[in-house]
Amino acid sequence: MLRRRTAKWSLALLALLAAFIAGRQSSPIPPHHSTAPVPPPIKPPTEFTALCTRVIDGDTIVIDGGERVRYIGMDTPETEGDEPGAEAATEANRELVEGRTVRLVLDVEHRDQYGRLLAYVYVDGVFVNADLVRQGLAQIATYPPNVRHEAEFLRLQQEAREARRGIWAEITPGDPDAQSP
Repeated sequence: MLRRRTAKWSLALLALLAAFIAGRQSSPIPPHHSTAPVPPPIKPPTEFTALCTRVIDGDTIVIDGGERVRYIGMDTPETEGDEPGAEAATEANRELVEGRTVRLVLDVEHRDQYGRLLAYVYVDGVFVNADLVRQGLAQIATYPPNVRHEAEFLRLQQEAREARRGIWAEITPGDPDAQSP
């Protein structure tokens, strides 16, 4: 009989303990309900203007505030290592953008592995990335997902190659081994 009474008290005590624990887990303070609307997450602008303060080379500039901008979709010969065509590409880029307000249009990825801003660059209605490819001063270099103007760049590069402009001047038309300068 003593065992039965102890078992009943043990069960009652367990039930009380379970109720106490359950009560402690639910907050006695009701959650705060605000009537203010929740603002949408802030997205960086995909297009803006800035002053080009310096030209680094044919495909990289510095804008006000010191931000480096790398042109999307194309590549020019490097000034380091004195690659053929580097000076001409840098000079053409300088003439187009240095000291001028440029419009920068971003694509899917906004920065490269070096932290540079990636952009399509426009000045006074000229699409600078495309113009450098058209002049034969740059070759196409697209990296997914930033491929918005890939078809245009391919067409302009083909025209520059056929006309033997810029870096394509020394390439023999139709030479299957001559894929790039």
